[in-house]
Amino acid sequence: MPKTTRSSLPAPPPTVEIEGGIRGATRRLLLDAAMALIREGQVPTLPEVARRAEVSRATAYRYFPSRSALVTAVIDVSLGPLRSFDSDEPDGRRRVAELFASTFPRFREFEPQMRAAVQLSLEHWALERAGRLKEEPYRRGHRVGILAHAIEPLAAELPAASLARLHRALSVLYGIEARVVLKDLWGASDAEVDATVGWMAEALVDASLRQAAAAPKTRRTAR
Repeated sequence: MPKTTRSSLPAPPPTVEIEGGIRGATRRLLLDAAMALIREGQVPTLPEVARRAEVSRATAYRYFPSRSALVTAVIDVSLGPLRSFDSDEPDGRRRVAELFASTFPRFREFEPQMRAAVQLSLEHWALERAGRLKEEPYRRGHRVGILAHAIEPLAAELPAASLARLHRALSVLYGIEARVVLKDLWGASDAEVDATVGWMAEALVDASLRQAAAAPKTRRTAR
């Protein structure tokens, strides 16, 4: 049965490395300034970051030529450890639960940065559609590969189409979007968000497994 693997998926945005020495210190200074501005409720421009970091605009643009590059670096620093999720849990249901339980606390910690990334992504979508985008569009997509690893054990139990559908459905839950709905619309606490999203993920996996188990009986009944 075909498996959904990381190698068969679209490449995620590149990860930004933090260098050492003076160059690394300057980059760190700029990223700290950007994160401070994001925590204050905005997706900063490069001139705003330069002012907060007390460096020239030219210096800021040498490190980050666009807001896309800047926000990519901010998210890489914030969520980079999550992208190394590597479980040897052989049970697919438990591995998915492990992923959500181990990573959602970090989503809580870096919620302002993740919201800023969504905001920039939506802004770029609108500008690109109107033909007014003047920088490379900000793209997200690391969750696709992370989830592929989480559901890999289920490939032995689910048809390829069902596995792909589960993969897409879990991607709606894994990230900031479900958190925004539950907190902003329902006023849910962080603990309630984590519990609700974990329950939904478990329900999706269980529904996929039940449907796969029932499929042979349906075919026999039809004959």
